[in-house]
Amino acid sequence: MRGFLASSIGVATAAALALPLALSTPALAMPSPSAVAPSAPAGSTQSLPLVPLGPSAERSPGVPGMSASPRLPETRGLAAREVKTFSLVGVVWDDASTELFGRVQVRTRAKRTAVWSDWQDVETHNSEHAADPDSAERGTGRVRGSTAPLWVGESDGVEVRVQAEPGATRSVRRLPQGMRIELVDPGESVPAADGKNGGPADDPADAPADAPADAPADAPAGVPEGDGKGELAAVPGMTMEMAEASSANLPLVELGADEIPELNKADSTADAVFAADGTLAAAAAPYVGPRPRIVTRKGWGADESLREKGFGYTKTVKAAFVHHTASGNNYSCKDAPAVLRSLYRYHVLSSGWRDIGYNFAVDKCGTVYEGRAGGVTRPVLGAHTMGFNTDSMGIAVIGSHTATPPPAAAVTAIARLTAWKLGLFGVDPRAKTTLKSGGANRFPKGAKVKLNVISGHRDGFATECPGKRLYDKLPPTRTSSAKLQGRP
Repeated sequence: MRGFLASSIGVATAAALALPLALSTPALAMPSPSAVAPSAPAGSTQSLPLVPLGPSAERSPGVPGMSASPRLPETRGLAAREVKTFSLVGVVWDDASTELFGRVQVRTRAKRTAVWSDWQDVETHNSEHAADPDSAERGTGRVRGSTAPLWVGESDGVEVRVQAEPGATRSVRRLPQGMRIELVDPGESVPAADGKNGGPADDPADAPADAPADAPADAPAGVPEGDGKGELAAVPGMTMEMAEASSANLPLVELGADEIPELNKADSTADAVFAADGTLAAAAAPYVGPRPRIVTRKGWGADESLREKGFGYTKTVKAAFVHHTASGNNYSCKDAPAVLRSLYRYHVLSSGWRDIGYNFAVDKCGTVYEGRAGGVTRPVLGAHTMGFNTDSMGIAVIGSHTATPPPAAAVTAIARLTAWKLGLFGVDPRAKTTLKSGGANRFPKGAKVKLNVISGHRDGFATECPGKRLYDKLPPTRTSSAKLQGRP
């Protein structure tokens, strides 16, 4: 059955075999020992409180280093110091509903050369990359306010300064409470596996007996579904969390696969059958683009113990929102998995989300990566476009594209990914669609908003994302995507 979707087949064969594709026992597709991964790579997050460096309206005159004037903006930060190795930085604070009106700058010391960088700005407006206001993910009590993360490369020293914007009102001059600098080490990538290097898998007896094996396609938005542990056999070298995430992509690939191979247009119709839970209607639709190669979570080294167990689904995919990570362009393509591991840790451990926010990521060389766990063909509920996460997917280009043009390879990858994924749900990339707002700064909760099927983040939220230079590439991307689907 696994070979059915992964091999070259015709549309007629896909239709004929559609019914058996709804697998209820993922553990039946057992991998060979060479496909099994060892335990997830180690990583770490250092969280350091920011201390007063400048004026504060609530501080008394005479305190060393502080101005007695209440009209000067508050400043917090850290003096230059040596720290444990890290590669990505960001600032977080206690209340996710509080915005940071000010400027965040960091300078870091490269571990290999001991040279300090110049001051770099960190994007402060990041709240729009989040779960919807009334979603289960937003209501966990763990979500914190955060800046965008910044990739700085392997470093062992840091200096930070955060200054509130000057203004006439006290609220504008004050910085959020509980500010901390997060220093993220992505850990090493997973080495080639032989099934001998991993720790023991979780005991299957610990899994709840009534845990469902898979989430229904019409699961309520924002409700995590069962993790399927009751149906997954222990696999040497893989934790149960790793097996759970990997099994979401069965039967496209075997358990423990590093990547999902590309398929031509005809064979990609089989994905449409799987996405439709084995019904024939999707197989009859001709407009499914060729599936791109997708690096799985196991392939980029996701530590599956960090995310919440189970998956959250929405009902369908009607739109694709394009983002940039605003994490800078100072990375090489070989660094992209490490950048993703850092973003993942920052989203989950620092920002308090249930998983990485984006459904897919694309690096500067055009490689596509699986994002939030739950299966690449499924309508996984993300946390990427506040107010419009329901019935949509989020694609993030790794980098910053306000002033820097996105590489052509990345733009092409967006077209290929949307041609395939939107095609699974019968959606024309050139069309308009209507989404219901979950509440945000541009459209009130409950508003029905007409948007381009392929939209930029700024179309649903007042933000600079995905950056002007990437946003300007969306009109031709819609055309390219539709052409790949074979639409007239």
